[in-house]
Amino acid sequence: MKSGRAGAWALALLAVLVWASPTQAHVQQGQAAGFFTGLGHPVSGLDHVLAMIAVGLWGAQLGAPAIWLLPVTFPMIMALGGMVGLLGVPLPGVEVGIAASAILLGLAVMSALRPPLAAAVVLVGLFGIFHGHAHGTELPAGQSALLYSMGFVVATGCLHGIGVAVGLIHRWPWGQALLRAAGVVVTLAGVFFMWRAIA
Repeated sequence: MKSGRAGAWALALLAVLVWASPTQAHVQQGQAAGFFTGLGHPVSGLDHVLAMIAVGLWGAQLGAPAIWLLPVTFPMIMALGGMVGLLGVPLPGVEVGIAASAILLGLAVMSALRPPLAAAVVLVGLFGIFHGHAHGTELPAGQSALLYSMGFVVATGCLHGIGVAVGLIHRWPWGQALLRAAGVVVTLAGVFFMWRAIA
């Protein structure tokens, strides 16, 4: 009798282990996928890519300390915006805010605008909220919110880094002309994004 109960318990335990193993594996795969999904999200939309590169370009034009402060501020505030999006808190005009970021950052690069540092930081941070919220609301089901957020913050930092690296050409007259042209391109793209957002 006791051996029969022991056998039943052993069978039940085996069933639980067999069922639990793929479930645990699925969770781990979902977490890994969360990081890579987040990593790919900022580069999946041209509006995000252009705005984030423009932050780096503008920071390079402004020089120290903006060259590192702007690319640090944007991802930090963007992460807060992402958390708001993950929590399901609505933010009106997200797409309009993202389009506006491309327009205004493009204009800043085009005109080599040199506002007070605090104004530049506030402007970049404000745009970060909209970009972050857009990322946060698009977390795929079953994926780790933390790793997804880490992914899109890392990708954003990389895009800023590209902008800063390219922006260093402002040291030469021909580089300044190219940066202004890049600002025009970003601005025109932003106008298109705005038309698409409000149409």
